[in-house]
Amino acid sequence: MHVELVIDNTRQPGFGKETYDRLGPISRRVVTTAATATLADVPRLAESSGRAFTTWSAVGPGERRRLLLAAADALEAKVAELSQVMAEEIGASALWAGFNVMASVALIREAAALTTQLRGETIPTDKPGTLSMTVRQPAGVVLSIVPWNGPVILGARAIAYPLAMGNTVILKGSEQSPRTHALLAEAFYEAGFPAGVLNFITTSPEHAVEVTNALIAHKAVRRVNFTGSTHVGRSIAVESAKHLKRCLLELGGKAPFVVLDDADIDGAVNAAVFGSFLYQGQICMSTERFVVDEAVADEFIARFAARASTLVTGDPKVDPACVVGPMINPSSAVRINRMLTDATSKGAQVVAGGLADGVVMPATIVDHVKPGMEIYDEETFGPVTTVVRVNGVDEAIRVANDTDYGLSAAVFGRDATRALEVARRIDAGCVHVNGATVQNEPQAPYGGMKNSGYGRFDGSAVIEEFTEIKWITVEPSDQPYPF
Repeated sequence: MHVELVIDNTRQPGFGKETYDRLGPISRRVVTTAATATLADVPRLAESSGRAFTTWSAVGPGERRRLLLAAADALEAKVAELSQVMAEEIGASALWAGFNVMASVALIREAAALTTQLRGETIPTDKPGTLSMTVRQPAGVVLSIVPWNGPVILGARAIAYPLAMGNTVILKGSEQSPRTHALLAEAFYEAGFPAGVLNFITTSPEHAVEVTNALIAHKAVRRVNFTGSTHVGRSIAVESAKHLKRCLLELGGKAPFVVLDDADIDGAVNAAVFGSFLYQGQICMSTERFVVDEAVADEFIARFAARASTLVTGDPKVDPACVVGPMINPSSAVRINRMLTDATSKGAQVVAGGLADGVVMPATIVDHVKPGMEIYDEETFGPVTTVVRVNGVDEAIRVANDTDYGLSAAVFGRDATRALEVARRIDAGCVHVNGATVQNEPQAPYGGMKNSGYGRFDGSAVIEEFTEIKWITVEPSDQPYPF
């Protein structure tokens, strides 16, 4: 499959006509050949988006809503095609691909509903005969940089919300999933969005940094949003700050799952299996740390390990029953195997699963994890999770917060008042009482604290990210001045 850039709704190669190949995670064979954008492509991309902004920003909310709803319908029709491409490019199961597409359809429809919610307010003033008010206006061209792991849902939110508010978007697809992101963008072209409102680019890993930095620096670009690793996100933030560009960052996580001494163990195990091993744990919200009270630890871990051991591992393209598919590339296996070896050498115990073989790794649980082990602090981003045993609520909260990250968390306990208090004391952008760490609804604000980034996607909170607030007064022209 071949992917090209799309500028002004026209598919085209990069300026230098360079391409790069995406290899399948298991086959290591070429599954996609994609155009490589270079520095020479940046001016025409940004200028196209800037031109389109002058007209798109003036389009009424009804028309923006109509086009977004059409894009949602077009995307919904691509479930089968996207499932196939996601399996080839990123080793996604049909479950993960289907969830991505249908959640994205719901998100785009929610974004369509926001087009009439960009509201200002009137402000009391001491100046006689004066109307004082604020209005919300689109910010300008938005550079959206999206990852491979939840390619459709994370890409859809980076397109739909800015467009709903009258901005134009340059979507930079992931080098790991270029065809998937091209299909997502295609749904918006099929819906009838005008030329330049959504421009789409891919680039090779060798050109990614220079192209991204040049786009951030371009005067037409006014907002940046990035979803990905904390390491890269920090670089994006620095570049944006150099040019006084506001950015929205959703970065890494080390999601804690607190199991209190009165937890519903069966319910906790159900949520644990889902939150830890959906899409091989390669989700920013994946449960990476179980903080378990000693009073229930043995029972919880035994049941959790038994369930994890039944999960089918392999290639979802070959076996539809496969739950734990391949990791994105061999380097993930090398990194995680190093963490496991370090942990077991320092007293941790593997109670389910084990080392990765190539890019395939069984659902793995590591018990008796403690500070000083690499796996205690570092994001694994794979089909492995850890257990830290604690005594009492206060220690559970301290350990849950003993991380540089703060994206998602969960608390299980039958005493709702106590569980809610624990949720309030956990430093995370979202905390779910008696629910899994992996969940998202487009009407609820989503984002992190600490090294998990800042800003919020979804819900009414996203309006703040992609609009400017302007103060306007209407005053008597003949008002007196002191001199």
